Formats: sequence, C-alpha cells, structure tokens
Amino acid sequence: MKRVIVTGGAGFIGAHLVDGLIELGIEVHVLDNLSTGRSERVNPRAILHISDIRSAEAKEIITHVKPDALFHLAAQADVQHSVADPNYDMDVNVHGTVNILQASREADVKKFIFASTSGVYGNLEKEVLTEQDPVQPISFYGLSKITAEQYIALYERFYGLSYTILRFANVYGPGQTVKGEGGVIAIFMKQLADNLSLPINGDGEQTRDFVYVKDVVQALIAAMTQGTGNILHVSTETKTSINNLVKSLRTLHIKHKSTDLQVFHRPTKAGDIKHSCLSNAKTRNKLNWQPQYPIELGLEETYLQWGEFS
Repeated sequence: MKRVIVTGGAGFIGAHLVDGLIELGIEVHVLDNLSTGRSERVNPRAILHISDIRSAEAKEIITHVKPDALFHLAAQADVQHSVADPNYDMDVNVHGTVNILQASREADVKKFIFASTSGVYGNLEKEVLTEQDPVQPISFYGLSKITAEQYIALYERFYGLSYTILRFANVYGPGQTVKGEGGVIAIFMKQLADNLSLPINGDGEQTRDFVYVKDVVQALIAAMTQGTGNILHVSTETKTSINNLVKSLRTLHIKHKSTDLQVFHRPTKAGDIKHSCLSNAKTRNKLNWQPQYPIELGLEETYLQWGEFS
C-alpha cells in the first residue's frame, strides 16, 4: 500500500494511526471536519483535507486521491450524545459511512478498514464475548455502528469492496479527549491534572477491556493486508473494574506527585454498559497480532504524557 486516506485522522486514534503509517513511508491523506479533532495533532508529513464525511466534497477528495486503502475512523462517538440526539448520530455514522463507501467504490479502493465498537453487544451476560455473539446495542451509538457494519458487508457482496471491520474494546492513551466512547481514563487524567476528585459512575464494579492506542494502531496497520472479510476484536481479553483502575492511578499519582487522590460516586448514566470483555483469539490468528501493553504500562505512559496532548 503506497497511499491511504484516514477519516478522522485528526482525532485521538486517527492521529496515532497517521503517525504509524507515516513511519512506514506511506503517503497519508487525512479527511477530518475538525469538529472534535485538532489540526495540530496531524503529522506535518500528512496531507490534511478539512471536510465532513457526509459531504459531496469528501467524496470528491477520495475519488481524486484514489487511495490503495481507506481507514474509516471518523464518527460521532459519544454515547450520551447519541441518546440525546439519535438523528445526528445516525446521520454521521450511517449516512457518513455510506458516502465514504460509495466514494471508495468509485475510487477502486483495494481495502476498506472500519473502526467499530464493543458497544454493539450491549449488556450480554457473558464473561468474554466473541465475534459470533449476538449484537444487542443499548445505545443509538451502538446501533449506528452495527448498521454501518452491515452496509460495509453488503458493499463487499454487491460491489466487491474488500473490508476488515475491527471492533475496539475501550481504547485509551495519550491524546484522548474527555468526550467520546471509552473516555473514562481520559476523564480521570484530566481530573488529576486539574487536582480534582475522580467521578465514579455507580458502584465502580463495572468492568472494561482497556486496550492501549499503540496496540490498536498495530492492528489497524495489519488489517491493510490481512483479515479480509472478517469482523475482529481489538482487545486485551482482560477485565479491569473501574475501582481497580482507580487503585492503579492512585499508585501512579503517589509515585509521581507524592499525593493521594480522592473519588466521588454519581448515578449510572443511561446507555452505559455494565461489563465488557472481548476475546481476541480470532484477531491473533487473522492479523498475526497481539497486544503488547498491559494496563499498568499503558496507564503510566498516558499519565506521563498527558500534559503534552491536553
């Protein structure tokens, strides 16, 4: 692959992905409307196109650039926003995806890689979820992402557009904002930076599968040439409760700042999932990939680099 487009490349995961692709010597074009992304985060060696994924302009950019691969990361990713405004959520995540798919078809893109979410499963009562488990989203965000997945599969069936769909666990790392899916670690980091208490929704016993952004980037890059026609999990297959996350952060805060942290509890939010842990066995096989960052290592890197990105 010599030339790629990354939609949402000015965002958290997208900016890290762009850096990784640039390091491989690939020509990278970023398509982002900067509604949540920031232009200063885009690698200066990438080519930034400021445009909305729903627009005719975005479609024209893709057909003109004619990338070998397209990474579709741009999305409305805030669960609470999706509950408050499901029409906007659908417009960005479904209509926007279809627009990018059609442009990719016309540009003869060789591979379409889509960033999806563990949120498609909802609150399935299962210890570790596999890609074969039923999808039962409990937020409009989760519903819009599974709908986009189905459009992608049908574009392959009708038009031969090759794809890999990656369902992310809770991604975290330097540069993450307090808004969007899986942002609890970013929320905690900002609170610590501002010398404020950490907010815990409910009893704190809810669990998440936290995967470090550098591991996610390696999975995305592997998907350029592997895993075609598959839905795959990008995860650690490890459950971490919010309470245990706070314990790890307390240890870090005392180590680096010589001070303790405080917490407070607030009600659980509508659309929040109680437990989420994803099997990555299929991904290890199809992408020849495995996570390299345990939560302790990823948290410390995020903690130490927080001020550089915030």
